[in-house]
Amino acid sequence: MKDRDETPSLQETGGPGQTLFEFVRHWSRRSSAPASHQTEQNGRYVLVTEAVCSLSKRAPATINSVAREIGIDQSGASRLVRDAVEAGYLEMTPSPRDARQRVVAVTRAGRRLLVDAHHWQEEVFVRLTDDWKAEERAVFHHAMLRLLKRSHDQEEQSVFRGPQKTEMP
Repeated sequence: MKDRDETPSLQETGGPGQTLFEFVRHWSRRSSAPASHQTEQNGRYVLVTEAVCSLSKRAPATINSVAREIGIDQSGASRLVRDAVEAGYLEMTPSPRDARQRVVAVTRAGRRLLVDAHHWQEEVFVRLTDDWKAEERAVFHHAMLRLLKRSHDQEEQSVFRGPQKTEMP
């Protein structure tokens, strides 16, 4: 078994894409406290509120756009939004463009939730990189920002469509 501080070799880790997705999977369900119903619920509030906040920077957020952003179906997104509305983190209003559609927005309490969540996220990043130089953190941050922008720009092209059918000899 490897020592916790020993970095695996590149041959042991697979490609950078695999490493990225492993990292995302690892952190997608983590919190700062032992798992409890309330901790899990808070994680869902942060997830959906962060999605609405992010979407709102590009266009008005809707249930369908939240579903796409999080990667779940429309009914799951609807439940997440409904729960966050009931908790006071989000609000739903009629769309100014289409009265049949509703727009989702972050409330003052939702912004406070995100401030607290972002503070925790920064604490985790500092702990994970406490042996990095400031320049390494800055380079990594810049690379992540570039990667995030490209992922939004190429979202449709980035969908895994399953194994490709090939003819066997």
